[in-house]
Amino acid sequence: MVTPIKGTTTLHNGLKMPWLGFGVFKVEEGNEVIQSVKWALEAGYRSIDTAAIYRNEEGVGRAIRESGISREDLFITTKVWNKAQGFESTLGAFEKSMNKLGLDYLDLYLIHWPVEGKFKETWKAMEKLYKEGRVKAIGVSNFQVHHLKDLIEDAEIKPMVNQVEFHPHLTQQELRTFCREQNIQMEAWSPLMHGKLLDHPALKEISNKYGKSPAQVILRWDLQHGIVTIPKSVNEHRIHENANLFDFKLTEEEMSRIDGLNRNERFGPDPDNFDF
Repeated sequence: MVTPIKGTTTLHNGLKMPWLGFGVFKVEEGNEVIQSVKWALEAGYRSIDTAAIYRNEEGVGRAIRESGISREDLFITTKVWNKAQGFESTLGAFEKSMNKLGLDYLDLYLIHWPVEGKFKETWKAMEKLYKEGRVKAIGVSNFQVHHLKDLIEDAEIKPMVNQVEFHPHLTQQELRTFCREQNIQMEAWSPLMHGKLLDHPALKEISNKYGKSPAQVILRWDLQHGIVTIPKSVNEHRIHENANLFDFKLTEEEMSRIDGLNRNERFGPDPDNFDF
């Protein structure tokens, strides 16, 4: 699967989504996020992932406008935050996000976390936005298999994407299998485990073979598993480096070796036990 940076996967509704995106979690509103997104767009990224809770949607929108890249060539994702979940409040949260981003439509809208007792009503609002053409695709984030089964049971439209924590210490095999069976595209947040894996001897050894960084090896591993990935950086060099994944390919043995690093270890919160 050695594809150019503009390579896409096709979601179950036919929409094309870039394999590689740029995440802006914890990137500060204002100059930092504007500059980071501009660097990413210059490096060839066309997918930008933000969220209401990141509080940087305005900067993302401004960077998009100032980039001069046509809207049709971009894939923009944002997410509804937990406190805004529910039918009417999700619709209101969507309008707020759109005003901040300054966009007429969104490519992908996600439920950020599976808030018990709320996510089904939230999903009904997402389906309404989708049917109205305000959003080209709808999906979820941090949903486990049982959350997905529960949602699908009452849904008119199946989620197109599930964005979850995924890296060599958390390979999510059961969830990956379920999403593949259901034709739900999996997407990785925190693919580099916030830098905690970059000194791993196995990853360093593989990276030396290809003349790449351990980060590039991990991101390449994601892509070869058919996982959309959204690395984040505020460093121009790293933003470009993270995009330079399309001139090498890991062997099956190397893929298996990285799979074997799994510890079912989370960096972020547990989707079955969070209180925010």
